[in-house]
Amino acid sequence: QVQLVESGGGLVQPGGSLRLSCVASVSIFNIFTMGWYRQAPGKQREMVAAITSGGGTNYADSVKGRFTISRDNAKNTVYLQMNTLKPEDTAVYYCNRHPIATMNWGQGTQVTVSS
Repeated sequence: QVQLVESGGGLVQPGGSLRLSCVASVSIFNIFTMGWYRQAPGKQREMVAAITSGGGTNYADSVKGRFTISRDNAKNTVYLQMNTLKPEDTAVYYCNRHPIATMNWGQGTQVTVSS
């Protein structure tokens, strides 16, 4: 069973930054397109960013220009640099394969943007 462990969340003021990390337990992680997803209270989970094995990226319109996804295949890790955070970015953030999340979901990491 593949395990995904997300970290790096926290409480930040509007306009602040956070860097999330997701470590996968499989060494073949580097062949997958991976995505960061988020779920706010009362809302469906949505994809915010994705990165192919070759480094190609795709972003939801709501985060374009503010979030940057990257990966380190040697470390089985995908990152999400989040800048200029807004209250509407508040959610639990998860990583998984993209476009179909076939791995077991991790526990996620809570991001709260509030003054």
